[in-house]
Amino acid sequence: MIAYYVHHHGRGHLNRALAITRHLTDGVVFLSSLAPPSGLRPGDRWVQLPMDVGSAGDPPLDPTANGRLHWVPEHVDGLARRAALITQTLAAEQPRRIVVDVSVEVTLLARLAGIPVTVMAMPGERDDAAHRLAYDVADSIVAPWSDDVYRPSWSARYASRVHYVGSISRFDGRERPAAAPGAGPCGLLLAGAGGSAVPADGVTDLQAAAPELTWRAIGGTAGWVDDPWPMIAGADLVVCHAGQNAVADVALAEVPAIVVPEERPFDEQCSTAAALDHAGVAVSAPGWPTRDQWPELVARARSIDRRGWRRLRAVGAPARAARVISA
Repeated sequence: MIAYYVHHHGRGHLNRALAITRHLTDGVVFLSSLAPPSGLRPGDRWVQLPMDVGSAGDPPLDPTANGRLHWVPEHVDGLARRAALITQTLAAEQPRRIVVDVSVEVTLLARLAGIPVTVMAMPGERDDAAHRLAYDVADSIVAPWSDDVYRPSWSARYASRVHYVGSISRFDGRERPAAAPGAGPCGLLLAGAGGSAVPADGVTDLQAAAPELTWRAIGGTAGWVDDPWPMIAGADLVVCHAGQNAVADVALAEVPAIVVPEERPFDEQCSTAAALDHAGVAVSAPGWPTRDQWPELVARARSIDRRGWRRLRAVGAPARAARVISA
């Protein structure tokens, strides 16, 4: 039995967990504040946890425990109840390992209960005291990207325990859809579910910059699409944020891309976008470009050899992650 904690922010942690666990032979008990999703394997279970926030409008009290943790506000009932439920589940199921994606606090709680921990690493500046504590106690760390493109400085401390498995896409193994008869070249604006700064007239900017493409938008204010693979794989150019799942999906599709990072803690997306640009895999911009900046970005992106995306090792990445977890 494997336990698997899934963070509730956005949809990326969940999509990654489902992609990886498809390749496990062990049964899985999931722990998350998210509602149970569709797509669980027969026999796998979902334990829904209470949220870890107080009443709306109440300022959190010492949420970092003097800078040693990330989120442990004092006197929050949901925080105590979720810790109790996690501990009860670990005691009852006795998993041989827990995968934590991601939480310093759950990592410590599980390790204090005597359960070996695999932590899913995140890009960005992760050398703060809390991250160091989580990585110190983990017996293995899965980095869901390729070290050929991105090797953060903080990872050197854990070199013997970090496994760079490649960018994990839930669409690994899916065939590229056939183009619709008569379909012309198209562009795709791909926003995220974890908060987006794409302006309301973003598609208008892109249509003006590349009028030869028919532009569509999904995610963010444009609305969520459960299966965006046909649109991603069928695009001639993608403009996306720098979340790990979006980058992995575009890498798997090998579509030219302009990556515009969103503001996230620890410079997560900025670090990813900078690494992609430096490697010559995609073009990045520090923020949403002005209308007169778009034509040059489009031209640069479309001039890049799309085979460069293979450096991210997206093909087979979920299975490689599963092998690390199963070891």
